[in-house]
Amino acid sequence: VIAALAQALVLLAVGTYAAVEGIQRLFSPPEIPSGPMLLFGIIGLTANVIGILVLAGTRGANLNMRAAFLEVLNDALGSLGVIVAAVVIRTTGFQRADAIAALLIAALIIPRAIKLIRESFAILMDFTPRGLDLDDVKQHILRLNHVEDVHDLHASTIATGLPTLTAHVVISQECFTDGHAQEVIANVKNCVAHHFDVPIQHSTIQIETAQTASEEPEGSKH
Repeated sequence: VIAALAQALVLLAVGTYAAVEGIQRLFSPPEIPSGPMLLFGIIGLTANVIGILVLAGTRGANLNMRAAFLEVLNDALGSLGVIVAAVVIRTTGFQRADAIAALLIAALIIPRAIKLIRESFAILMDFTPRGLDLDDVKQHILRLNHVEDVHDLHASTIATGLPTLTAHVVISQECFTDGHAQEVIANVKNCVAHHFDVPIQHSTIQIETAQTASEEPEGSKH
């Protein structure tokens, strides 16, 4: 996740630089040799297409692979923009074609980089997974047999596609001797894994009596 965030920040910086340069060149277009520009654009695009084919099948695996794919895609768009701009400059002499290509590339890359930054930041800050309502989760758990109360309910994402949940579940003292305690744990785990739009397969449930819960620091119960 940290690597994905770093790549996304680099993409944002590159996209911003391309936008700034593109705006400046719109007003003051430099003389650009179209021949070498076209040659390097073709070489770059060929290498980028190979990279895209390699990463295309795994880009959904995690944020880091998405960032890597986006970076290669950014390079490919840059190379394609260079080729188109070189052809336009060579055939029409319109030097601002290079600036327009840079602005189009920036417009495609910057929003995607920002989205990736937001997703990475949400994981690093232990935000509740998007689409999961903890109040709704609590009410579902409270409706399970033998459950008297739920507190210290937390959910976060520790890696791409890996939401986790922890909770303290209060049951009666008798549940620890009649076999219902293990049943409650299994039911809670099944509940959070199947009843919500964000399925949580990794949950840690602590069962306790009302007396144990009352002895916990008041500030920890939420």
